Amino acid sequence: MDWFTASEYWLSRQMLTRGVAAVYLIAFLVAARQFRALIGEHGMLPVPRLLARRSFRRVPSIFHVHYSDRFFAAVSWFGAALSAALVAGAADLVPLWAAMLLWATLWVLYLSIVNVGQEWYAFGWESLLLECGFLVIFLGNDRTEPPVLVLLLARWLLFRVEFGAGLIKLRGDRCWRDLTCLYYHHETQPMPGPLSWFFHHLPKPLHRAEVVGNHVAQLVVPFGLFAPQPVASIAAAVIVITQLWLVVSGNFAWLNWLTIVLACGALSGSAVAAVLPVPAPPPLPPPPPWFVGLVIAFTALVVFLSYRPARNLISSHQAMNRSFDPYHLVNTYGAFGSIGRTRYEVVVEGTEESTVTDRTQWKEYEFKGKPGDPRRLPRQWAPYHLRLDWLMWFAATSPRYAQSWLAAFLARLLENDPATLRLLRHNPFPDAAPRFVRAQLYLYRFTTPRELARTRAWWHRTLVSRYVPPLALDDLHHHSHSGRH
Repeated sequence: MDWFTASEYWLSRQMLTRGVAAVYLIAFLVAARQFRALIGEHGMLPVPRLLARRSFRRVPSIFHVHYSDRFFAAVSWFGAALSAALVAGAADLVPLWAAMLLWATLWVLYLSIVNVGQEWYAFGWESLLLECGFLVIFLGNDRTEPPVLVLLLARWLLFRVEFGAGLIKLRGDRCWRDLTCLYYHHETQPMPGPLSWFFHHLPKPLHRAEVVGNHVAQLVVPFGLFAPQPVASIAAAVIVITQLWLVVSGNFAWLNWLTIVLACGALSGSAVAAVLPVPAPPPLPPPPPWFVGLVIAFTALVVFLSYRPARNLISSHQAMNRSFDPYHLVNTYGAFGSIGRTRYEVVVEGTEESTVTDRTQWKEYEFKGKPGDPRRLPRQWAPYHLRLDWLMWFAATSPRYAQSWLAAFLARLLENDPATLRLLRHNPFPDAAPRFVRAQLYLYRFTTPRELARTRAWWHRTLVSRYVPPLALDDLHHHSHSGRH
C-alpha cells in the first residue's frame, strides 16, 4: 500500500484535522449564541416556518425530525463540546472507525444548522467548512498513515478557493485589472478591523503592489500545490502569508483561517522541520482494507462532483460561493468580484417620545462590529462571525437584501426583545422599550490622519436619506409574530 499512504504528512494531517475542529468549535459557538434572535421559534426568520415549506430532500437537516429552541441549543452546544474534544486530540485516542464517526457527527450537525440558517448562513465560508469537514472524515487518525488521495483532495479544495477568487476578480471589477481596487476596499469591506484605517492610508503605489501580489497568490501560486516537494510547501507557505495579511486587514469570519488550515495540509514534514523544531512522525500501522475502499470511493465521488465546479471556474459567467448539491460536498468559491467605491451604513435609532416631531430626540443603537459611532475604532472579531452585522452591510448596499428580516428586527427592538438585544453592543432603552424606531442611511468614509488628530474620530459620516420612516409597534405588529416582510 505504499502508493496509498505518506507518513511524511503526519504533522500536516494533525494541523489539518485540529484546525478544522477549531473552526467547527467557533462555528457551533456562533450558532449557540445567536440563533434565538435570528432563526429561533420567535426569531426573525423562524426555522419551523422554513421546514414547513421545504422537504428534507431540498434541505437535509435533523431539524426535520424535531425542532425546538431547546433542541437547537443542545445540538449547538454538543457540537461545540465535540469540536473541543477533537481539537484536544480525542480522534487519536479511539479506533479509526470511531474517529470517522466523530467527524461525521460534527458534519451532520453543522449541515443541519446551515441548511436551516437561511440568509444568515448564506456565506461561502459555511460551504467551505462543510466541505472541509466532510473531507477530514476520510483523513484517518493516528491508527493509520495519512492517505495521499485525501491530502490531494484537500489541495484541490484549496486550489478552487484561491483560483476561484482570483478569476472572479479578473472577470469582475475593472479596478482589479487596473490595480486600483485597494484604493477603496479597506474602507468599503463588510466589516473593517482595527488596522483597516491604517491599511486604507497606505501609499497608492503600495496598494497597487498589493493587488499584483494578490493576483500572483491566487492565479499563479495555486498551481504549485500540485508540484513535487518542496515546491508544493513553498506554494502553501505563500498562501498562508497572504491569508494572514487578509486576517489583519479585515474581518472575514473563518474564511481566511480555513484557507490557512488547508494550506497547512500541503506542507511536508521535512519542509516544516527545516524551519521549526517539530517531532518526527510516529510509526503508524498500514491502513485496513475497509478504510482503503472507503477512501477510494470518496475520491471517486469528489472527482465526479468536481465536474460542475470545474466547469464553473472556466465559465465566462462564473458564479461565486455556490453549492451544487444540498450537502455542500464540492462547491465553488470566490470573493469580492466587485468592490464598492463608497461605504453606506444603516443607522438604527429609537425614541421614547409618544409623538414624532422635528424636535424628537433619537437615540442610536450600537452594533458590535459594524461601524456606528464615528469615534469608535473597528474591533477584531474574526474568526468569530457577527451574522446580523454582516447582513446590515448588505442592507446598506440595497434594501432588497433586508426585505425578509428587517421589519421583524425593528419589531423586536420595539419589544425590547432580550435575544435580539444580545446581538447588539448597546441598547439605549434599558428601562422601557422605545415608542418608535427608524433607520437612516449614512455615507461613511475613513477620516484623514489630520481629521483623526483633530476630532479623534476614525470615520466621517454624512446623512444621505431616510432608510425606514419612524414606525411604532402597531405599524409592525403583523410582522412581529410572523417575521414576514
